[in-house]
Amino acid sequence: MGVVAIQSFKNILSTYLGFFVGAINTLFLYTEFLSDEYYGMVSYMLSLAYVVMPIMALGMHNTLVKFYSSFKTRVSLNSFLTLMLFLPLLVIIPVVIITYFGYETIADLLSKKNAIIKGYLWHTVFIAIALAYFEVFFAWAKVQMQTVVGNFMKEVFHRVGTMVLLFLLYFKVIGVEQFMNGIVVVYILRMIVMKIYAFSVKFPVISFKRLNSLGSILNYSLLIIIAGSIATVLLDIDKVMLGHYIEIKEVAYYSVAIFITAVIGVPQRSMHQILMPLSAKYLNDRDFESLGNLYKRSSLNLLAVGGFIFLLIVLNINELYYIIPEEFSGGLFVVFIISISKLYDTALGSNNAILFNSDYYRIVLVLGVVLVVLMVLLNMFFIPRLGINGAGLATFIAIFSYNSVKLYFVYRKFNMFPFTIDSLKIGGLVLVSVLLFYFWEFPFHPVVNIALKSTLVAILYGGVVYRYNFSEDLTSLVNRFLKLK
Repeated sequence: MGVVAIQSFKNILSTYLGFFVGAINTLFLYTEFLSDEYYGMVSYMLSLAYVVMPIMALGMHNTLVKFYSSFKTRVSLNSFLTLMLFLPLLVIIPVVIITYFGYETIADLLSKKNAIIKGYLWHTVFIAIALAYFEVFFAWAKVQMQTVVGNFMKEVFHRVGTMVLLFLLYFKVIGVEQFMNGIVVVYILRMIVMKIYAFSVKFPVISFKRLNSLGSILNYSLLIIIAGSIATVLLDIDKVMLGHYIEIKEVAYYSVAIFITAVIGVPQRSMHQILMPLSAKYLNDRDFESLGNLYKRSSLNLLAVGGFIFLLIVLNINELYYIIPEEFSGGLFVVFIISISKLYDTALGSNNAILFNSDYYRIVLVLGVVLVVLMVLLNMFFIPRLGINGAGLATFIAIFSYNSVKLYFVYRKFNMFPFTIDSLKIGGLVLVSVLLFYFWEFPFHPVVNIALKSTLVAILYGGVVYRYNFSEDLTSLVNRFLKLK
């Protein structure tokens, strides 16, 4: 776990820096500097772009990671990388043409409930293109086992850029329209910087030599679009559907709740950047012992860290909602239920990396499509009746079901299970901590209360995990930091 631990730790730091900046934007700047309607529009626009992104990328970011280590000659490798750079254009160019000639029809369809959506379709398209090629360039660096800079760009750059735009808007240096255009520019700049870095790690040699495995590559790419779309749809389709059923400003309230819970998944996102290429390598080399070891250790480490973050959120959520505008507190139920699904997702460790890089991805994709259809139907049923709480409930059911299927599938096909007796101990510790601290309130200012309760939880939870050595990797990391061993 050496390279995993080192790069994951650096990625966690940059990801939390990004989430810290994002928290300021989401909880304070957006809510104060931008109207609820435009805040909801930004959330809707970005969610729709993320939903479209896997199609725009044509699955190349996943394909690059899966097949890179299978090419052993320089000529075949250069031809493969060239293919990864140009194939997304087969989708991007037609999408741009269709949008140009069918703008009114598409915009009218999307803006039936909220007319404001009609003016920002091109913004969504350009952001989706920037997201797609950013992921391709990030994957380019990942396969060289260089993930730190890419993760910083993925998590920090656009949030800092958005913060700058929000302050410019507040001080009336720019107007709302310029702010919306600026969001697009930030994502395009992020893509360009990632491209420069990726090419500095390995400069492309353009080669159009035919690849013997071209059929397998194209087949995987087309199918992995579904996989990428499934993962993205499970994350963002709820916001898109909310914009269709209820007022756009309520998307802002929902987005705040989802952002809060997303902090639980930060360690997983950070570790995932290096787990993907490592899992692909072990699978290509058929080193199942190392793959199983990676599966268990990644699960245990992520559960321990994710459990702590889960506690900080759930135990302090009431105080947090006292700080931000009152209307946003309607997302309290969403925070609770999505936090549980996020913790479960985090506890699966390298499960996604194993599935997406194995020969069994086709069956999983079929199951994923069924679950996406289920989520859409659940949203259609729950949102009109329960509003944003309905979207949260639908998302919880879909994600919990999808993760359970993936967990079972890896066990059946690889005879690997991520959980151990230490996993149960950590789960029990999380439950006991919730029962001990949730109803314990201090009579001080909310910020002081959050600080006090978080300190107590950190001492109890961290002390028990360290004292009883639930995770050897985390214990070793703490010892190195404290220079005890």
